[in-house]
Amino acid sequence: MNTALLVRRPLGCLKASLRQTRQQNRVFPNRHMATATATASKRGPIPSGVSIDDHNFYRIIDPKTKKTRTAFAVYTPPETTSHSSTTTTTKKRSLTLPKLISPPADPLPALHAQQIKRMDPTGARTALFAKTRTAARVGDILMVTHRRGGEPFAGVLLSIRRAGIDTAILLRNHLAKVGVEMWYKIYNKNVAGIEIVKRAKKRARRARLTYMRKPKHDMGSVSEVVLAWRKMRRVVATSKAASKAKVDAKAKKAGKAAGAKKAK
Repeated sequence: MNTALLVRRPLGCLKASLRQTRQQNRVFPNRHMATATATASKRGPIPSGVSIDDHNFYRIIDPKTKKTRTAFAVYTPPETTSHSSTTTTTKKRSLTLPKLISPPADPLPALHAQQIKRMDPTGARTALFAKTRTAARVGDILMVTHRRGGEPFAGVLLSIRRAGIDTAILLRNHLAKVGVEMWYKIYNKNVAGIEIVKRAKKRARRARLTYMRKPKHDMGSVSEVVLAWRKMRRVVATSKAASKAKVDAKAKKAGKAAGAKKAK
């Protein structure tokens, strides 16, 4: 093996690199590996009438040499002078900033209020789910009746989604030993009425009673509670009807007695 080639090979690589550097210097004569920056004293001329303060002049100092590596300044707009035959006026260039326009008002609350007034003119449903003590709360048992017929659906109120005209309630009940949940929009035309069957004993500490889906806290079917409530309403209605019938009968007897006296 020729050892002379091994010795000459690194020298040949160095020659190739130097040759490439010379070619680059011929093409780009002003190009260097590192460019020297001008100091603050060698910067360009400052426009007339412009004062450079400390807050708009910045320097970058080399930590080794403690000299200014580079510097730049933020100039204010210079003044422009316009000469005329009689007078000389000085004008400043002023930057015209765009005027900030306040954002438009949200139209959704007004639209929701208009729709709610049309769908609920009496305000009964709005008051039923308002944030008051007399309103329905989560944990109560409600019954929703449909306008197009069908059996009413009763269940425990799990949550109230207040969203203007799209306000809805979530009811949970057991049908054939299977848990069923139904969403109802309170301002829907197909909802004929919403009634409170039974109030909760205590005020719930949560806004959504999702834990009642677990077997440990599930209330089960509320059909017995609804049946007892209907019986109570029927008894009250029959008692009211009976009392009204008695009053009517007394009025009829009094009218007959008065007619007999006049005939005599």
